[in-house]
This record gives sequence, C-alpha cells and structure tokens, in this order.
Amino acid sequence: MTGKPGAAAATRDGEVPKLSLPCSPSYDLTRKNKVVTVDGVRVKLQIWDTAGQERFRSVTHAYYRDAQALLLLYDITNKSSFDNIRAWLTEIHEYAQRDVVIMLLGNKADVSSGRVIRSEDGEMLAREYGVPFMETSAKTGMNVELAFLAIAKELKYRARQQAGEPSFQIRDYIESQKKRPSCCSFL
Repeated sequence: MTGKPGAAAATRDGEVPKLSLPCSPSYDLTRKNKVVTVDGVRVKLQIWDTAGQERFRSVTHAYYRDAQALLLLYDITNKSSFDNIRAWLTEIHEYAQRDVVIMLLGNKADVSSGRVIRSEDGEMLAREYGVPFMETSAKTGMNVELAFLAIAKELKYRARQQAGEPSFQIRDYIESQKKRPSCCSFL
C-alpha cells in the first residue's frame, strides 16, 4: 500500500495483490498483478493504484467499467483523503458495474499520534454506502492480506455461486478472521 488514498481494481481475468508504491516520482499510476489461492481456486487480481490523485479521475472511469472489485483507501492522518472518499464512491456508483465489490480501508492504523479520522467515522461512512470496512497498515501489513483475501473470496464465490445457494457474507468473513489470533499482520 502506498499510505495514500488509492483505488485498486480486480478485473475479470484478475489477481490478488499487495498495494504497490508508485513506480517513479513522476508517474503515480501503478499496476500490479498477483495470484492467490482461495479454497483451492486460483484468483487473479489486477491492481491499479492511482494514489488518490485527481489527475487520474478521467482515466479511472474506464477502469471502473471493467472492475469487479474496488478497494478505496484513505489515510487516517489526513482529513482531506477521508473527505474525498464520498466523491470516489459517487464516481464508482456512476461508472462501475452495479454489482462491483467495494471495500473501504483506513490506512496507517499503526500510527497512534496524528490520527485525525476515528475508526468509528470510517465504519459509519462504510455503513452509509453499504460496504465493508477495516483499518490497515501498509507499514506493518496489518489487515492487508485479509482485505485482499476477503475480496478474492467474494469474487470466487460469485463466479461459482449456484442458484439457491446462500450468499457469501464478506463482512462476516472479515470479522471472523480479525478475531483469529494469527490474523492480519502477515507481511
């Protein structure tokens, strides 16, 4: 993760990745691929990280159309990154597929001083838009792997779901995994 607000998209031919650092100081649109195995099935995610930069807004519309999942990050130490999430969500609802999986992530959870966005504010915003939420730390890896695994599980489930089967509950999965003692600080 960059530690900046960004959007990650999992595409139809997709992969589950870690968020990546910008590839150069002058070029902040980063793409990364990763394959993970979820319940014995390989899931490929393709991640496009815009680092929340306004200059990529017009480009992101094209990615939204084909995206199956989007991770929206804000920096818990930066109020404007949190405030921009509503605009990103509005654009997603306008340009993305109706059934796109969206997850809201508050990044830099390892930082105790300098926090300006309470966890409760992130949870409230996520509830308002009906999306799952968790806080992460790119620095320590806290909840990073869980975020991608939850998205991958949701995508895998949707691809294999049979009529009449109960639906996968991404929020329940996240909560159950966060309670496990070995959870969430892999990296």
